[in-house]
Amino acid sequence: MISTLKPATQQFIDNLAQINQQMQQAQTELSTGLSVNQVSDAPDEISAILEARASLSSTQQINTNLGQFSTEVNAGQQALQSAVQVLDQVQSLAAEGDSSTATATSQAALAQQVNSALQQMVGLANTQIGGRYIFSGDSDQQEAYTFDPSQNPPAVSSYLGSSSTRVAQSPDGTTFPVALTAQTIFDSGDPTTDIFSIMQNLSTALTNNDSAGIQTAVTNLASANQYLNQQLAFYGTATQSVEAATNYGQTLQTQLQTQLSNLEDADSASAIEQLTQAQTQEEAALQSQALIPQTTLFNFLG
Repeated sequence: MISTLKPATQQFIDNLAQINQQMQQAQTELSTGLSVNQVSDAPDEISAILEARASLSSTQQINTNLGQFSTEVNAGQQALQSAVQVLDQVQSLAAEGDSSTATATSQAALAQQVNSALQQMVGLANTQIGGRYIFSGDSDQQEAYTFDPSQNPPAVSSYLGSSSTRVAQSPDGTTFPVALTAQTIFDSGDPTTDIFSIMQNLSTALTNNDSAGIQTAVTNLASANQYLNQQLAFYGTATQSVEAATNYGQTLQTQLQTQLSNLEDADSASAIEQLTQAQTQEEAALQSQALIPQTTLFNFLG
């Protein structure tokens, strides 16, 4: 289409359109806080911006996950610290029952205390945080054990959970385990480390005034205590790993936010200056155009 406008008029319109585009760009930057709002604003930077956004989003999600893992691992560590204390008490009860001054009556009373400690230990195995049974492996909606105090000694069910495949991911891409199952911790199947069985056997031996059984329990309790402390050490290591990954993740998140900010954040002062200049140019252009004489055919007719 051939323009019928005079060259000067067309140039004025083109200049005015360019000024309006500059004003719109400055206003958009001020309203969004971003210097890049569409591909055409900075086509060479789009790839870097998208990559930085993806990395930041991934790091933020990993940091959120680490926060959840931190809660669970700390709860696991605290539960096992309590379990060690309970087992220490049971060792004291066993030693008292194994003394030469113990009587059948006193041993029966000690058996009842062991039963109470067993119930407490099962409760620790069923520790629940945020709606999850943290020692039930991948079946974390199911408690690890049930406890029946009506029997003598009290009965503990078989393990009701499943294996644990839970691992935490660090922002650097590495992974590490964060959970053990209650079966591994309390119900190993090994007579020298199976805490539940050892406590049940001790209760039975005390009830029956079985010296040999009590002595066997004393020996096994020492092994079980060492074993339980090893499981506690796992959670200590897991806690340190989560803390290290969290610290790294927070640092990385800050770096990525800074990188993204440098790529796409608007310079408010520059945008305001650009908008002010464009408004001034627009006003000057309109005033200049108004001063140009508008000659028509009637000017030549007298």
